[in-house]
Amino acid sequence: MFVRTTESGGRRYLQIVESYRNEAGKPRLRVIANLGRVDGMKDGHLDALIRGLSRAAGREEPAKAKITHETARAFGDVFALHDLWKDLGFDRALGRALRSGKRKIDAEALVRAMVFNRLCAPDSKLGCLRWLETVDMPAMPEAVTHQHLLRAMDALMDHADVVETELARQIRPLVDQDLTVVFYDLTTVRIHGEGKVEDDIRSFGMNKETGGIARQFVLGVVQTAEGLPLMHTVHPGNVAETKTLLAMLQTVLARFPIQRVILVADRGLLSLENIGELTALADRDGRKLEFILAVPARRYSELAETFRGLTFDDCGLAEAQFADHRLIVAHDPLRAAEQADRRRARIAELDAMAEKMVAKLDAQDEGQTARGRRASDRGAYSRFTRAVAEAELTRFIKADLQADRFSWSVNEEAVADAELFDGKLALITNAPDLAPAEAVSRYKALADIERGFRVLKSDIEIAPVHHRLPDRIRAHALICFLALVLYRVMRMRLKAKGHSASPRTALDILARIQRHRAKIAEHTVDGLSTTTPEQLELFDTLNLPKPA
Repeated sequence: MFVRTTESGGRRYLQIVESYRNEAGKPRLRVIANLGRVDGMKDGHLDALIRGLSRAAGREEPAKAKITHETARAFGDVFALHDLWKDLGFDRALGRALRSGKRKIDAEALVRAMVFNRLCAPDSKLGCLRWLETVDMPAMPEAVTHQHLLRAMDALMDHADVVETELARQIRPLVDQDLTVVFYDLTTVRIHGEGKVEDDIRSFGMNKETGGIARQFVLGVVQTAEGLPLMHTVHPGNVAETKTLLAMLQTVLARFPIQRVILVADRGLLSLENIGELTALADRDGRKLEFILAVPARRYSELAETFRGLTFDDCGLAEAQFADHRLIVAHDPLRAAEQADRRRARIAELDAMAEKMVAKLDAQDEGQTARGRRASDRGAYSRFTRAVAEAELTRFIKADLQADRFSWSVNEEAVADAELFDGKLALITNAPDLAPAEAVSRYKALADIERGFRVLKSDIEIAPVHHRLPDRIRAHALICFLALVLYRVMRMRLKAKGHSASPRTALDILARIQRHRAKIAEHTVDGLSTTTPEQLELFDTLNLPKPA
């Protein structure tokens, strides 16, 4: 039985109707009772009838039914990330790699939760548990504990090679097999914790973030020209950057059957040994390997005569030879002038400082005393050399420490040599058909990988790391790398559709879609907050289904 309204003569009537089948088996309707006109009916007119029907059905009266509401949970952001995760095939990849009959936890779901936490509200593993209580994560097991998360990280490292191979298989269709430009760079990640463990990768080294010595590990990231991360590497915190290049490239070639690779890397990765090894690697397997590497500033002294003989075209480009390969030099006159002016201004400041010291010393020799401590030639030497060192101008300004009286000189020849290198970018490449302008453009695109590192350290908050065991540190790096892949894919899709929002902003907007749950007597009612046009547009832009 059900209730329906009918119209007759412009009036609306309420009826109780029953459906049945006639002797021929066809469905029919018959009116059980007419409850009167609906139009003009006063509020509460049917309440007594509703209460009577509830009692007849053995239910609590609606007026007395207890209504309770659970805490609303964020849903839109994790729903979008879950569909993106499935769209990239990461659920299948990790499911295959982590499948085990001995393991009782759903490792794929736990890893997914830790990855999403890095993108939505990065926190420690204990913080991830607290975050899970505030979101309605799809396909998430109940009663997750801290130990479950740690076991999932251990499972990642127990099958690290299989996991990374499966992930590469999912990323492979997005990579151009005929030609890809591969960018590679490294950064340092601060890490906390005392004591030593076996095969410890926590080492003290120069930290790129703080500019001082810190306990850290080194993270390398490889990505395509489109900004898609391909793989990552983890090294001890004191590793020489040049030592990481060849092993990384061999892994890339093994996982991605690319026929032609152009490797672009920063100046810290160039050494003559690397050039020889890359050239040898280019001749193997019938593949074509080309590279564009920046010449480090420490090698510029070997290029002084070459630079003097260069003739730049209208675009500020010139070409020569270095280490048996093409040397491409880009010159920016405006930047060169700025660098030269800034250097000469600092030299002039130190020159004025020294003149002031000499004037004070001469006045003392003539019997004129000033306030403060008495000046001395040795003290003047100490102050001046310290100021020169802090300004990093020891190549250009020299104090004569052998002289009895304080004196100094400016090496104008060294200043002129430095100005020879101002505003110049020197690149070395083995690509025979690569135009100089294209080589410079490829190298400048390396700045995009720097933005990826900033995302890792800001939005994803990879540092500081509080894990102690090497495999847990590597698992943490892999989880953050997976978060970076999702972030970059979101960025690529938003950019392709011309949307102005960043992935961080998009997730914040989608997080406003909440899951609500209310309990009325013995019945539970689920619902979602109403999606706004802005949120619906984001789902369309990201090529993801809308939540039902």
